[in-house]
Amino acid sequence: MNVIITGGAGFIGSAMIRYLIQQTDHTVINLDKLTYAGNLDSLDMVAGDPRYHFERADICDKETVAAIFQKYQPDAIMHLAAESHVDRSIDGPAEFMQTNIIGTYNLLDISREYWQNLEGDAKARFRFHHVSTDEVYGSLGESDLFLETTAYQPNSPYSASKASSDHLVRAWFHTFGFPVVTTNCSNNYGPYQFPEKLIPLVIGNARTGKDLPIYGNGQQIRDWLYVDDHVTALWEVMLRGRLGETYNIGGHNEKTNMEVVHTLCDLLDELLPDSAYKPHKDLIIHVADRPGHDVRYAIDASKIDAELGWKPAETFETGMRKTVEWYLANDAWCQRVMDGSYMGERLGLGS
Repeated sequence: MNVIITGGAGFIGSAMIRYLIQQTDHTVINLDKLTYAGNLDSLDMVAGDPRYHFERADICDKETVAAIFQKYQPDAIMHLAAESHVDRSIDGPAEFMQTNIIGTYNLLDISREYWQNLEGDAKARFRFHHVSTDEVYGSLGESDLFLETTAYQPNSPYSASKASSDHLVRAWFHTFGFPVVTTNCSNNYGPYQFPEKLIPLVIGNARTGKDLPIYGNGQQIRDWLYVDDHVTALWEVMLRGRLGETYNIGGHNEKTNMEVVHTLCDLLDELLPDSAYKPHKDLIIHVADRPGHDVRYAIDASKIDAELGWKPAETFETGMRKTVEWYLANDAWCQRVMDGSYMGERLGLGS
C-alpha cells in the first residue's frame, strides 16, 4: 500500500511515519511544507529506507499536490498537515484559515478526482483519513465527556478552523460518496514534540532554570494521549474504520495543567539529581490566562474500543516517564529545533 501522509515532518505525522516504516511493509510518502514545526530530524531513523519518500509541498498548492498524487498513485491519504497551536492562532488567525480550511479543501478536491479515475480494487480500497482534534467540541462541564455526536462549539481560531475542515470532510462523504474517516484526538504528548507545547516547554525551561509559566490558575483539565498510542489508533481507523464515521481517540488520563507540571517537576528532580534548580516546582509562576481558554476536555473513547478493539497501552505515569527520559537523552534534537522561529516567548495574548 502507498500511503501519503500530509504533515509528516510534524509531531504526530513523524510518529505515524516511524510506525509505518518500522512496523509494517507499506510505502510512505511524506508531503510536508516544512514550516517552523516541521523537522526532518524526527525522521532520521527511517530516512534511508527505500519505502520512505519525502516531497516538500504546501497543501494549498493544488498543482504540485496533484502532481504528487499522479507520481505515487496512493492507496490512502492520512491528512495530518495543520497549523495546530492555539496561541499562534490568536496572534495570527489567517494562516490557520488558509492551511486548515483551504488546504483541506484542496486535498479533498484532488483526492476525489484521483479516486474517481481509479477502477476495481484500487477504487474500493482507497481511503481519506482526516485527523482532527477534540477542541472542535468546545469546553466541557465537570463530569460529561466528548462523544462523536457532541455538537461542535469551537472557541479559538484554531479549533474553528479544524471544525470547518471536519465539516468539509463530512460533506464530501455525504455529497460525493467519497470514502473518508475522521478522528478527533485528545492532547498528544511524547518524543519529538515542538517545544512551544506545554510538556516539552516545561522540560526545557526546568533544565535551564527558567520560569515554568502556568496559564491562569492551572486548573484547566485535559485528557493526555501518548503519541505512539495515538498512531496505532489512527492506523486501526485507517484500515478498519467504517466509512463516513468519526472516532474519538483519548488516553483516559484527565489531568489539570498544574498536575501535569508537578508530575514533570517530580520526574526531573528524580532523573536530574544534581540539578542546581531542584526542587523544580520552585520555578512555577502563574501568568495571564489565554483568551477564551477552554476549561476542560475529556474524550469518551468507547466507540473505537467497541468497534476496533483499540485501547491506549501507556498510562499517564509510564508515558510521562518515557517522555522526560527521551528529552533528557536527546538534547541535540531539542537544540536544532529551536532555530530562531520560536525561542520560548509567550504567544497568544491577543494583543
